[in-house]
Amino acid sequence: MSWKWGTDCCSWEGVTCDMATGDVISLDLSCSGLYGSIPSNTSLFDLVHLQKLNLANNDFNLSLISSGFSRFLNLTHLNLSYSNFEDSIPYEISRLSKLVSLDLSTYTTLRLENPVMEALVQNVTKLQLLFLDSVDMSTVVPGTLKNLSTSLVSLSLTYCRIQGEFPENIFRLPNLQMVRLKFNSNLSGVFPRSNWTSPLRYLDVSGTGFSGQLPDSICNLRHLRELKLYKCNFYGFLPASLGNVTQLAVLSLSSNSFSGHIPPSLSNLHQLINVDLRSNSFHGQIPDIMNLTRVAYLDISNNQLTGSIPSHGSGLQNLAFLRLYNNTLSGTIPSWLFSLPLLRYMDLSDNQLTGHLDAFPSKSLQNLYLTNNRLHGSIPSSIFELANLTDLRLASNNFSGIVEPYMLAKLVNLVALELSHNSLSFGTTSKVNSSFPQIFVLRLSACNISAFPSFLRSLKELAYLDLSENNIDGQIPNWMWEVGKDTLSYLDLSHNFITEMKQIPWKNLKYLKLQSNLLHGPLPVPPPRLQFLLASNNQFTGEIIPSICSSSTLEVLGLSDNGFSGTIPVCIGNFSVLDLRNNRLNGTIPEAFAEANLLRTLNLNNNELEGPVPKSLVNCTKLEVLDIGNNKVKDVFPYWLGNLPELQVLVLRSNKFHSSMREFEAKQSFPKLRIIDLSHNNFTGPLPARFFENLNGMRTVGETERKLQYVGETFYQDSVVVTLKGAEIELQKILTVFTTIDFSSNDFHGEIPEVIGNLHSLRLLNLSHNYLTVRIPFSLGNLINLESLDLSSNDLSGKIPMQLTSLTYLSVLNLSYNQLEGPIPQGPQFSTFQNHSYIGNLGLCGFPLTKQCGKDDPPELVPTTSSWFDWKVAKMGYGSGLVIGLSIGYMVFVTGRPLWFVKMFEKKQSKKKVRTRPIRRGRGRRN
Repeated sequence: MSWKWGTDCCSWEGVTCDMATGDVISLDLSCSGLYGSIPSNTSLFDLVHLQKLNLANNDFNLSLISSGFSRFLNLTHLNLSYSNFEDSIPYEISRLSKLVSLDLSTYTTLRLENPVMEALVQNVTKLQLLFLDSVDMSTVVPGTLKNLSTSLVSLSLTYCRIQGEFPENIFRLPNLQMVRLKFNSNLSGVFPRSNWTSPLRYLDVSGTGFSGQLPDSICNLRHLRELKLYKCNFYGFLPASLGNVTQLAVLSLSSNSFSGHIPPSLSNLHQLINVDLRSNSFHGQIPDIMNLTRVAYLDISNNQLTGSIPSHGSGLQNLAFLRLYNNTLSGTIPSWLFSLPLLRYMDLSDNQLTGHLDAFPSKSLQNLYLTNNRLHGSIPSSIFELANLTDLRLASNNFSGIVEPYMLAKLVNLVALELSHNSLSFGTTSKVNSSFPQIFVLRLSACNISAFPSFLRSLKELAYLDLSENNIDGQIPNWMWEVGKDTLSYLDLSHNFITEMKQIPWKNLKYLKLQSNLLHGPLPVPPPRLQFLLASNNQFTGEIIPSICSSSTLEVLGLSDNGFSGTIPVCIGNFSVLDLRNNRLNGTIPEAFAEANLLRTLNLNNNELEGPVPKSLVNCTKLEVLDIGNNKVKDVFPYWLGNLPELQVLVLRSNKFHSSMREFEAKQSFPKLRIIDLSHNNFTGPLPARFFENLNGMRTVGETERKLQYVGETFYQDSVVVTLKGAEIELQKILTVFTTIDFSSNDFHGEIPEVIGNLHSLRLLNLSHNYLTVRIPFSLGNLINLESLDLSSNDLSGKIPMQLTSLTYLSVLNLSYNQLEGPIPQGPQFSTFQNHSYIGNLGLCGFPLTKQCGKDDPPELVPTTSSWFDWKVAKMGYGSGLVIGLSIGYMVFVTGRPLWFVKMFEKKQSKKKVRTRPIRRGRGRRN
């Protein structure tokens, strides 16, 4: 700032004077390094003729905006933006009635109260430019804005926390050219439905609650250059009239609920530079928009697009960024994509693309993502010539051939390489020179690797390494301890044949996966920053090392399917996930669950644990999965677990639980429970009707729950064992829509409560091997999602309710060994069940039994409305044993086509014998 005392101030930088009077009329001190505060008695406020004042981008040290600014009665332009003011904007600002431009945008906690806003709107009637970005306007009523000056040209209220309904009339102001309201999540509004004429050039309501359909009248915004509506609540078809907004350069509509086809009229928008339509529900083919020669950014990812990528697009000479991932695109990748001169980023992952890859004549590419398609053949050698390439991801295809490390030598900028799950073989012995790229992320899962690749020695800054699902055997070589010694944070060596790992030297390691190897001996000491350790399905023995409890960062510990013995560590409550199932642990479960702990999963299944269920579990308010099945736990039913608000899975099977299940007083007991297994215990008394009444998590399946979601997290997925046809089936993942009740093999007696029929989302119900009497409740016909029903080996009598024939998902039915009588109902599902479903009921007759019904007992026929869904699902379900979760029937309902996705297999023989009791047949009693 060149201000020199004794010289004419009108010559100073940033100062403008009236040529006639010599009065200072404009002062621009923006970006001048000013620091401190502006007191009310400063000589600045003596410049009463000032018309323009700019103090932006200085540091006024969190001081207040002085009320002295109201003395500038001639002020037309005031800019105090980003100058570190805080607290409330003074009421006196509203007295500057001649203001044309006001900018109070901030990075700090500057507030604008509603009375000040009301006065500002009322008094400042010539306002053209209003910028209040990041000013806290949470108390301002949006309706106050409807009286803004008709002279308004620009309105910017981003990140203001303003909430309520934004007045529609503002969009109709005759001079308005810019509206920016982005990231006010509680601000709602709609656009004018008709007669929307405006000189708008820039419209941004991203990250707000604006909703509705995009109106046809948008075609009247002939001057619009930027339309940004991402992360809102818009829905419906895009109007074809959008193609008439021919000045549009930026179109950002991502993360809404737009549907239908992308209108071909977008090809009329020849000024487009940026097109972002990702994360909507567009379907159909990609329209012919390849004549948009100015487009540099094109993102249509995460939709439902089908068909092939357009075969011509060489006109997109300015395209630098292309994302089409997560659609259902098919066909080959057209050759023009590989020759675009400016293309730097291309993501076609998660589609159904086929064929070979063509050569890459263009050298501009930096990021190439083709993961999870159906591409095959060899990887073209031209890819290894792309010197600018930084990220190459080709995983989950069917590429074949051999990739040798030396082939990567020219990719000097490469930082991420992913070749996992192809038909490739990756060389391990070839040497590399000093210019080899310093890769940070390396994923080589299932690449037919038989030893640790020697080129890893050169990767001193490696941060992520995945060598899982290969054939690596023996010990980990000593030189591996130096690979990424200070940088490695993720290491996956699972599903190999590694036998020994005596140390874990990587001091910054956070994620370590060692499961399904041949590791033996004691567990190595975890490094100090480790957060996730999975070492299940190995041959570790001895006690769990005490140093596990010394870690302050360890969150997920999976040590299942090993040979650990001794007692459970007292730090059991320090984790978010603790999986110790299928070991030889003994003693009691420690009373060590402190308040406010973060435990989400506790799985102790199949050990030798004794004693009661620790009462301190009631402190685990985040607990979702509790599995202590197949132990020797002796207790009454732990009713107090019903106070856990997030509990979804409770497995107590094959223990020594006893006595009657008490009636529940709390109305919200077990509010989210979806899976409960109390089988193979000694519970007595009647089935607890009040308990079933409170199972709200099994009552309905909402739209959000129909999505493919699992209990668990990205790094660790919960699993559970269910019993079907007498066999134990392990579900590798637990779908949130899978619900089951298994009270089998106990001493329950009395009637089956009618209230069970209200659990409409129930998938599996097993009450077999008890002493239940009277009839099968008609209400079970209301279990519309039921897939397996087992009531065998009880004392049930009467007829099989005809209502059961309405269960169109039912694929497993076992009513054997009861005292049922009369004709077996006939209907679509019942025609698939065989004799073994009814054996041991001497009074039953009709198909499929050989015993025919008499004239007094005609078979009960159910009117059928057969469809592909009714019959095909039933037959496929019966053949597979059980259609669980979103498999077959569920996916037919949601997508219209069957889909397998839950990996089911018979559980491996237990490491110890599970206690069993002789099963009675008919009315015989159990020992």
